[in-house]
Amino acid sequence: MMISTNVVGTVGTALLAAQTAVALQLNLDSQDSIKQAASTVAYGMMKYYNGNQTGGIPGLLPGPYYWWEAGAMFGAMVDYWYYTGDTSYNDVVTDALLFQVGPDEDYMPPNQTKSEGNDDQGFWGMAAMTAAEVNFPNPPEDKPQWLALAQAVFNSQALRWDNSTCGGGLRWQIFTFNNGYNYKNTISNGCFFNLAARLGAYTGNQTYFDWAERMFTWVQDIGLMSPTYQFYDGTDDTLNCSQLNHIQWTYNAGVYLLGAAVMWNATQSDVWQQRTEAIFNATTNVFFTKTPPMVMYEVACEPSKNCNTDQLSFKAYLARWMAASTKVAPWLYDTVQPYLAASAAAAALSCSGGEDGVTCGTQWNLGAWDSTYGVGQQMSALEVIQSNLITQVKGPVSNSTGGTSQGNPNAGTGGDTNPAAPTSLITTGDRAGAGILTAIIVVGLLGGAWYVTLTSLPLTSPSPPSY
Repeated sequence: MMISTNVVGTVGTALLAAQTAVALQLNLDSQDSIKQAASTVAYGMMKYYNGNQTGGIPGLLPGPYYWWEAGAMFGAMVDYWYYTGDTSYNDVVTDALLFQVGPDEDYMPPNQTKSEGNDDQGFWGMAAMTAAEVNFPNPPEDKPQWLALAQAVFNSQALRWDNSTCGGGLRWQIFTFNNGYNYKNTISNGCFFNLAARLGAYTGNQTYFDWAERMFTWVQDIGLMSPTYQFYDGTDDTLNCSQLNHIQWTYNAGVYLLGAAVMWNATQSDVWQQRTEAIFNATTNVFFTKTPPMVMYEVACEPSKNCNTDQLSFKAYLARWMAASTKVAPWLYDTVQPYLAASAAAAALSCSGGEDGVTCGTQWNLGAWDSTYGVGQQMSALEVIQSNLITQVKGPVSNSTGGTSQGNPNAGTGGDTNPAAPTSLITTGDRAGAGILTAIIVVGLLGGAWYVTLTSLPLTSPSPPSY
């Protein structure tokens, strides 16, 4: 299988000059090589997870990783099975995805709801949606099913659509006592858009598509998406969303790219094709280096080496959704694939650190390990590497094309009819903890400057697991 060898060769030549250590072995012309590299990186990532060990809590990563990133990681492991066929982690992934569903089976577990945001819930919902789309082995019949879980997340968030300010949209935080409640951020609304489009494609229910259209129009009208299809971070509804935080993140571009591609597939509309192409063109202009060419990077924090723990994982989602978009909008493939190939080759060179010699770093454009490590680095490398197997797998299924996951269109509507009401009595300690976890991000709303979150961490991340 030949995958853009001219691009990979160019990138490899540029990066190898800087390489100082033996990197992860990756030959993009060999499916076996890609699968082996993905296996190595996945193993390194899952070393951080102890929820399947005695005394551990299934579905949770140890600190400093927040709950949402665990959901994103298990979504990456669903992808891993999808691309490689390796079932080694399936039971662990299933246990994690089911343990965190909460009493109303909508990914609102009591141990998280006091500090849970719409985007946090959305990442778990999208993991379940992916499991349904790729026919990941279904849970036992007496457990909630993948499609029903995705529907529950969608339904609970649709109830939170907020017309009280800015003409609609979702708030970042679910509960009023959390800092960030007055922030309507692009990723929360993007997760909802993405999930709505994919639920529409899976079920054939027009209502989901209508919600996706409604959300995309709102994001466009409010200015969170620029006229040139760049996605900004969010806006303060106490100012009626009249000012924007202009920082840009890879995962915002990616979540809207896949949603738009799914909408094109459903409508075959020239409008959605133009939107999809424009989103991708803006993405490549902002988030890929020119030297070496076509290598993904997090423009807002990588150059200054101040990505926090969350941000270190964002490239994983752009890679994930770039690849997925080519299955529903095949005309994107020839444009997208060179970027995935070049970024995978560069990421593999970064996976040359740690005691094992294959620990992955943050900055792929260096051609060597940058002495950083963590779940985010492993997940980003995993997704971009395994995405180069996209032509070898089937596209997403639906309930009319072989999908086996059972749904429940009413899921998530019973336990969240009053989204402003917390699930249990809130104490002073809870308020303080939530405030620390979701530190408000209004710095930088003016003028379009990059903001610095109060929770920012240095690029070095936590200690790696022992090997």
